[in-house]
Amino acid sequence: MKKINPDCARCPVEACTPHIKAGEQPEIEKAPGYCPMKNMSAIIRGALIEYDKPDIREFARLASIQEFECYEQTTEGLRTKNPRIVELIQFAQKCGYKKLGLAFCAGLAREARVLTEILENHGFKVVSVRCKVGAIPKETIGIKPEEKIAGSENFESMCNPIAQAEILNSEKVDLAVMLGLCIGHDTLFIQYCRVPVTVIAVKDRVTGHNPLAALYLCDSYYARLKQRQIH
Repeated sequence: MKKINPDCARCPVEACTPHIKAGEQPEIEKAPGYCPMKNMSAIIRGALIEYDKPDIREFARLASIQEFECYEQTTEGLRTKNPRIVELIQFAQKCGYKKLGLAFCAGLAREARVLTEILENHGFKVVSVRCKVGAIPKETIGIKPEEKIAGSENFESMCNPIAQAEILNSEKVDLAVMLGLCIGHDTLFIQYCRVPVTVIAVKDRVTGHNPLAALYLCDSYYARLKQRQIH
């Protein structure tokens, strides 16, 4: 029997977020065949058990409260009110965090300084680590001279997300915050970080670090993104 992979992105029903009253049961039978609530119920039940752990349950509860507090009812209806930086401050305060670690891209050094000042003004101790820490030449990981951004004749430090993670691990920060790490480098940082991690911004040099802009323009300026590629 062929395995059916989850495809929630194409779901026309959204049985996981039904418009029903509290206490009523979602109509899962109306969900499409690829719905993981139909095909992976054992995994979902297993995940739910994790929330029985007191620390995980409390973390999830605070996260849900933080989500709730980002909205407000007005005469014009429901709307959001807090930017992510405010949410970062509020959630860290809810969790009782005192020491935050900031792993940032060298290209966002100014933003890192501003964010550090804001966090410190709200009572947090901030430990920050730049992506180029170590000043290790890119040739160390097999980069060819012609593959260097600064040019083949110039020294260029490699991004060092593993060192960023290990430094924040050694500092025993309560929460690590990623600011603008490159794709791949961010993955390594998360892999090696042994403390909770959140993201304040991801890198997208073209859109001012707003990757969704390309999706919002995919029916116009970035229509080429939706063209099927044949390899």
